Amino acid sequence: MRELTAEWVAKAEGDFNTASREVRARKLPNYDSACFHAQQTAEKYLKAFLQERDIAFPRTHSLIELLELALQVDSAFEQQRSTLVLLDRYGARYRYPGESADRTQARVSLLAVRDFRAFARGRLGVLH
Repeated sequence: MRELTAEWVAKAEGDFNTASREVRARKLPNYDSACFHAQQTAEKYLKAFLQERDIAFPRTHSLIELLELALQVDSAFEQQRSTLVLLDRYGARYRYPGESADRTQARVSLLAVRDFRAFARGRLGVLH
């Protein structure tokens, strides 16, 4: 794995750990943050995949835009579309006043990104 790809994976893992902690928190959980970090995990894993394949990607937070780029070299990503559509909603939805995530939404986002994370790690050859 290339050095920059490994950095993307490390950043994705940091977001995954943050999302996981917030979902499990008993005192003062931040479910908005859990949803956001779930989306960020998927975004960074997509960017890691693209980086490893030498596919240039724009500065974007759109999981669907990144998915379309990944599909150019690996059609297996199509099976992740519905998961990424779900997670894409969490990129900004709860970051600003107007809406707040609840525990159920946070859990759903974590379960979704857990599945995508396993898929992406497999495509990157990350075994642990």
